[in-house]
Amino acid sequence: MITLHHLDQSRSFRILWLLEEIKQPYELIRYYRDSSTHLAPESLKTIHPLGKSPVLEWDGKVIAESGAIVELLIQQLAPHLAPDMDEPTYVDYLQWIHFSESSAMLPFLLKTFNAIETKQGTKLVFLENYTQVEFDKVFSYLNEYLKDKEFLVADRLTGADFMMGFGLHALVYHMGQGE
Repeated sequence: MITLHHLDQSRSFRILWLLEEIKQPYELIRYYRDSSTHLAPESLKTIHPLGKSPVLEWDGKVIAESGAIVELLIQQLAPHLAPDMDEPTYVDYLQWIHFSESSAMLPFLLKTFNAIETKQGTKLVFLENYTQVEFDKVFSYLNEYLKDKEFLVADRLTGADFMMGFGLHALVYHMGQGE
């Protein structure tokens, strides 16, 4: 049995969506962020030393990092959600499955944290401009790439979509960046 340790408003959204999409039975253990610090509860550290989510327990292993979990679940349980390694689209798949935690995550997080700091009255000088330039560059690139596409790779749902789903969902529904 798979156990997903799911923290609200976290990257574990990807794993929850993937498990539901492939109709894989799992146990869900929910955790909630502290309302004042927005940090994960200390109890997550009993599962994994970093105290972050997602964490998956499966076959006696404790697995952290959403990208690794997505890749593992697809390889083991849903190979139809990835192109075959000999397909030309496999390279695109690898690029996009890692894009969300590499190129896209820094400007996403900076934008999120800058908004929090600005609401607290912090005057941002360097970070505001840097963040906006990087954010516009990365998400304009993604937007242009997705023009006339429903999915990131091979005109079908793949692990790359699950990985990008968290950031895009947050941008549209929590940061009002849907345009």
